Amino acid sequence: MASGILYTYPENFRAYKALIAAQFSGTQIKVAQDFVFGETNKSEAFLKKFPLGKVPAFETCDGTYITESNAIAYYVANEQLRGKTDIERSLVIQWLGFADSEILPASCAWVFPLLGIMPYHKQTVEHAKEDINKALTALNSHLLTRTYLVGERLTLADICVAMTLLHLYQYILEPELRKPYQNVNRWFQTVIYQPESIAVIGAFKLADKTIEYDPKKFAETQGKSSKKEKKEKESKKEAKEPKEPKESKKESKVVADKTPAAEDEADATEEALAAEPKKTNPFASMPKSSFDLDDFKRFYSNEDESKSIPYFWQKFDSENYSIWLSEYKYNNELTKVFMSCNLISGMYQRLDSLRKGAFASACIFGKDNDNTISGIWVWRGQDLVFTLSPDWQVDYESYNWTKLDPSKEETKELVKQYFSWTGTDKEGRKFNQGKVFK
Repeated sequence: MASGILYTYPENFRAYKALIAAQFSGTQIKVAQDFVFGETNKSEAFLKKFPLGKVPAFETCDGTYITESNAIAYYVANEQLRGKTDIERSLVIQWLGFADSEILPASCAWVFPLLGIMPYHKQTVEHAKEDINKALTALNSHLLTRTYLVGERLTLADICVAMTLLHLYQYILEPELRKPYQNVNRWFQTVIYQPESIAVIGAFKLADKTIEYDPKKFAETQGKSSKKEKKEKESKKEAKEPKEPKESKKESKVVADKTPAAEDEADATEEALAAEPKKTNPFASMPKSSFDLDDFKRFYSNEDESKSIPYFWQKFDSENYSIWLSEYKYNNELTKVFMSCNLISGMYQRLDSLRKGAFASACIFGKDNDNTISGIWVWRGQDLVFTLSPDWQVDYESYNWTKLDPSKEETKELVKQYFSWTGTDKEGRKFNQGKVFK
């Protein structure tokens, strides 16, 4: 089985391709923890392995060096992801080319100026909008009768195209802008909400509003770059170097003049992306609690409810944790039980980064065309947890939330019912099935 070390900076959408492919295929990838963009990839040791100094870069366990994100993703993928037949493999490659030639240049031209990474030119941005519309329209048409881009199962085509669209869906495509591309929206969310994708990128949130252009952002980015360049120049001046013959200096100048400006801009773009502020833990500022939630989750998973529920009440810290009842607002719209089950699973997937500070047991009561969804949630803090992070706000408004008093007997009865998957809902529908969030 393939394995190796991946060099990249955090939240690099290009590196996500390989990392998600590895999740699906079971490939063991170690991300280099000491990698610093702009330093590590300019070191002599790194350039000896990867002469262009670009990332992501991959070093296999047997000492082979691979660059280019699509090539790395292909190497760590399995047969299903690569395509099982010649035609499937050809179509996968076709979509990788589509992503890099039809989507990526236009996406960068639209997104990066708004992030302050590149200068803003209105005409360039307008052209980019037109190109994105053409690409998404073609993609939308292709997906009209298909779940995935190639065949009946997810492949590298889906992973790589979705990751190339990531910034558009994250920063640009607000609800009104993505409305014409319903098939693409459905497919994109199918890909990014796979457990394997969530394990890499976390709970992804679609853009609520297109980010606005701010001239100050680019000025700040340029200011940081200028300071860094100045420091590097000063550092070079301080280092005493032996004088070279005039001819050697001339040759050196010619080489420098041949360096494309595009490469400098690409480096600046990657540096700006690498310097983007990283997500913080919403629970970090909360006081420590005597209630070890992970310990309870393990106990609940390994013991019968007759033991795990008393254990919960024995350990529960009502000062730093709260208990909530969730009730789905649109039960009258629910049809098949399996579809209700998928609603719960989708919500759990989108709340993946909440798992460290929460536990829940959601239940479906009733039968096909007559069922309801409700659940008991336990999380750190005394207020609605979903307001702490925009990543957690996708589904919570579809539910009514009632804070429960841990000291009351009716709360203990509800906890027992939902944790042990028994009883009925308020209208007497019998328990059908449940899902635990842990």
